[in-house]
Amino acid sequence: MKYFIIPILLLIVLITIAFLFRRKHIGEIKRLENEKMQIQNKPIFEEMMKVKQLNMTGETEEKFERWRNEWTEVIDVHMPNIDSMLFDAEDMVDRFKFKKATQTEKDIQEKIRYCDKRKNEILDELNELIGSEEKNRIEIEKLKEQYRTARKTLLAHQHSFGVAIESLEQELESFNPKFEEYDQLTDNGNYLLAREIVINLSAKGERLSELIHDIPSLLVEVQNKIPSAIRELRNGTREMEEQYYNLQHLELPKQLTAIETKLDEIMAKVKLLDIDTVKQQVQEMNDQIDSFYDALENEVIGKQYVDSHYEKVSAELESMTRMTRDISNEAVYVQQSYRLEEDEAKIPQTAVKRLEALQKRFSTLAFMFEEQGSAYTTLQQELKSIADEMEQIAEEQENFANRIKNLRIDENNVRTKLADLSRELQAADRKLHKANIPGIPDEMDARLEEAEEQIFLVSQSLQEVPLNMALAESYLKNAEKAVHDVNEKVDQMLENVMLIELIIQYGNRFRASNPIVHARLLDAEESFRQFRYAKALEEAATAVEEMEPGAMKRIEEMLKEHV
Repeated sequence: MKYFIIPILLLIVLITIAFLFRRKHIGEIKRLENEKMQIQNKPIFEEMMKVKQLNMTGETEEKFERWRNEWTEVIDVHMPNIDSMLFDAEDMVDRFKFKKATQTEKDIQEKIRYCDKRKNEILDELNELIGSEEKNRIEIEKLKEQYRTARKTLLAHQHSFGVAIESLEQELESFNPKFEEYDQLTDNGNYLLAREIVINLSAKGERLSELIHDIPSLLVEVQNKIPSAIRELRNGTREMEEQYYNLQHLELPKQLTAIETKLDEIMAKVKLLDIDTVKQQVQEMNDQIDSFYDALENEVIGKQYVDSHYEKVSAELESMTRMTRDISNEAVYVQQSYRLEEDEAKIPQTAVKRLEALQKRFSTLAFMFEEQGSAYTTLQQELKSIADEMEQIAEEQENFANRIKNLRIDENNVRTKLADLSRELQAADRKLHKANIPGIPDEMDARLEEAEEQIFLVSQSLQEVPLNMALAESYLKNAEKAVHDVNEKVDQMLENVMLIELIIQYGNRFRASNPIVHARLLDAEESFRQFRYAKALEEAATAVEEMEPGAMKRIEEMLKEHV
């Protein structure tokens, strides 16, 4: 029975697989047949009939015949071949020859792709031809209207185009032969060649419109505005030189003559219709002329600045020199009482040297100003530089003068703070000795001695001649820290002593009933008598807290009420 069932099962599996493959191939054949029908049913001949509306001669007639022949071949030759191959593929599938069927399906797909490609190429060329005819018809009318408008403009405004009128008319006349050529190509059905004519004429038309628009304004610039600006600059230069302005460094006459020479070259380029070059050169000339106006304006501004600041800077320089020498002398006197840092001490002498250098520069500037042999912009720049450096020196001198004045104030402040620190330290010492404690720990004595030593250093630094305030203030900071630390430690220690006493009083209630607590409190009392207050606090607090958790919080509240 076993040997009988297994072959049956294998046969069932094979049959199932065969039918699955058959279904797959049948689906593929239907898909290919559908693609073939889509191509075959495309109304290509109807589309080609649209060409009949055009002139069926020349290029149009040739293309139409070629398209008809190609599509006839697709319909009459390739499509029947595909039908035959589809029939063969179905027969192979029915006989379960799947491998051959697969190859046939691939061949069918290739033929369908070829036919689809031919279809798309015919439609693309057809649309291009019909589209070209429509575009040509619209655009050629636009070009002819543009041509008529340009001709009217040239006739009505010949004077506006000057030397360029002849070249423009020649450019305009070149359109007529192209219009005639376009008409001939269209009449002969050569719409694609006519399309090239239209595209070239459109580019020429755009350029012609640009020339007609730009040339009049460029001629106004070249023939009127720029020459007028040159005359104005020459007159302005002459007037300023009569008012003793030195303008030789600008070399305006030479540069203006060069521009005039270039104007003749530009006119020749206008005649040749080289408008792009003309535009660029005219813009460069205008920028150059604007820079000349700016240069002359800067000279006027420079003169105004020099006239309004010359005397002021001269007086301030003289005054600042005297003041700086006074500060320098005062600094020498102050250094007898106070020690200054090396760099700080050099400030007055450095300022004097810088001012002497400025005096020399100002003398040179004064000579140039009185001789009127220099440009005012140069004088302005030098005068402003001198004024800026004077302002910097003045600021440094003011800071130094304030520093000198504050030395005495700083000394008094240090002495006052030193006295306050001495009193604060004495108060802390009295507080210790008045307190009801067994004694003062060695650590506290060391802190007191350290604070006293820091105060002594401040006092000693104030006795030095000359007095070094930076060192004294540094010692003062150390002394302040040491005294404040001592005060904090004294208050903390005395508070701990009071807390220890309260804890022991609170713990006495447990001594009779608990020998361990009694022993720990005895240890705490012994540490207390040995001035080891921190250890005594820890021992007593631990003993009481173990007997009654939370007791320390209540004792601390009692201490606050007591204080």
